[in-house]
Amino acid sequence: MNYELEESQIVLCTVDKIIGTTVFVRIEGNGEGTITTSEIAAGRIRNLRDYVSPGRKIVCKILKIQGDRIHLSLRRVKQYEKKELLDRLSKEKSYLAILKTVLGESSDYIIEKIKEKYSITDFFEDLRENKNLIKEYIDEENAQKIIKIIESKKEKEKELKQNFKLSNKSGRGIVIIKDILLSSDSKSEINYIAAGRYRITIKGEEFKELKNQLNKLIENIETQAKKNKCFFEIEKS
Repeated sequence: MNYELEESQIVLCTVDKIIGTTVFVRIEGNGEGTITTSEIAAGRIRNLRDYVSPGRKIVCKILKIQGDRIHLSLRRVKQYEKKELLDRLSKEKSYLAILKTVLGESSDYIIEKIKEKYSITDFFEDLRENKNLIKEYIDEENAQKIIKIIESKKEKEKELKQNFKLSNKSGRGIVIIKDILLSSDSKSEINYIAAGRYRITIKGEEFKELKNQLNKLIENIETQAKKNKCFFEIEKS
């Protein structure tokens, strides 16, 4: 099933074994791959098992696919990408449970039929907008049961955070920094961590949209910082 994978795709993996400088993993539902130690973490790794160990689940990015060989990276996965994948998998688990509860023994067959056209998560996301979608696969009575369950479940609010440094050594430094932070979007929340360190938090429904909004907010703060001759630096997560 490796043909379904794409380069730059974010996938859930389970560490199988470690041989020398190579980590062998099983890609969730889709074959095997390898990670070189240089793709585990940036900089020198003192203890590899702080990051990977047999049986441990990790979120990776596909770097290259060469036939049956899949090269992965752990360190290149961004925080929001990891959260997005784990959220999607959590939803899928919940949706499968709904199908199994309502449909019982026939659920496996229906799940396979749905998977011919959709991923389970995409199917249920579309179902929120088009209630008739489920009726292509099951009878009216069970369809209504599933729709009722879906409508009763509210989407959990997502959030992204980013730490940054901001300082100004002039006599008006405190006022300048305050003005920069207050110019930020009202939908975001900025908290003081320590001297010259802050955390911006933004909440919403979709991780991709949140990431775009967060990037714009950070860019605005950086622009204002340069204009006012402040020191600005994003802290790596």
